[in-house]
Amino acid sequence: MDVAADTLTLSLATWDHDRVMALHEGRIAVPGVTLNSVIDTTQKLFPAAVGPAPYDVTEMSISSYILQVSRGTGEYIAIPAFVSRAFRHSGFFARKGAGIETPADFAGRTIGVPEYQMTAALWMRGILKDQYGVDAARVRWRTGALDAGVRRERLELSLPQGMVVDPIDEGETLQSLLQAGEIDGLLAPKPPQAFLDGDDRFIRLFPDFEAAERDYHARTGFFPIMHLIGIRKSLAEANPWLPRALYDAFLASKDAALDRLRKVWLGNANRLSFPWLNAGMERTIAAMGPDYWPYGFAANRPELDAVCRYSVEQYLAERRVAPEELFHPSVLET
Repeated sequence: MDVAADTLTLSLATWDHDRVMALHEGRIAVPGVTLNSVIDTTQKLFPAAVGPAPYDVTEMSISSYILQVSRGTGEYIAIPAFVSRAFRHSGFFARKGAGIETPADFAGRTIGVPEYQMTAALWMRGILKDQYGVDAARVRWRTGALDAGVRRERLELSLPQGMVVDPIDEGETLQSLLQAGEIDGLLAPKPPQAFLDGDDRFIRLFPDFEAAERDYHARTGFFPIMHLIGIRKSLAEANPWLPRALYDAFLASKDAALDRLRKVWLGNANRLSFPWLNAGMERTIAAMGPDYWPYGFAANRPELDAVCRYSVEQYLAERRVAPEELFHPSVLET
């Protein structure tokens, strides 16, 4: 790698995942680069990434990114550093008395989701289609804030005629609509507050969601990719060494975080406020192996192909995007 003589000064914006903090704190450096650290929530970073694009290197929603790639728009090119991943069976909720016993019963129903295009919903609708035969167009979707605030689509959608994706009214929440019987279920990225408070009108369709997610991983090999890292295209074009240098640094930062977690797990005293850390770590490694949070293109290509398929099947992407299109060529062999 021929690094330019002049050091680049770049802004780096992500949430405070443990997997990126070694970069933000300067414990891991990027050769030839000085990073100006910005830590903010994804609720702020994601609309910025698809809008004014103020940061040189930023965390991005993979769903919104695929949509932009399919349209030939967007300011960023990605590297396969998957800074957020999450199983999603815990997010299927139904209203008590709605006659919904499994996700298959979502067909023909009115279901809430904070944003139609959000990555969590992309994966959950992928599960609906692949495992239960429910096409996204067979559901009436309502979009908006889950249990507080305001939520709007960050990109304009282009949906087929007759497909219903309607925003809720200002002042409403999806939680309140379910409580009032106006929607039948939810695809939720986190448990609604009313559910956490014990409201029995909310039914989780996978009560033992850990078992369902472990079974899902055993059958598919997928640990759903939520977010990746984008680099401003103009910077990558002017500095072709940069994407690989950043990828290597993000990989080292992730490895440092997992190494620290392992040391905490195997230490004499539990330094994390989590009573069943030992059990959780042992179950995770038994189910997923020691490299349970893989970065890199080749190791994740089948999963990336699935999420690209989901995007076009759910009427988000305007064409079927190939996984290779998502990433800078220099990081396809990692």
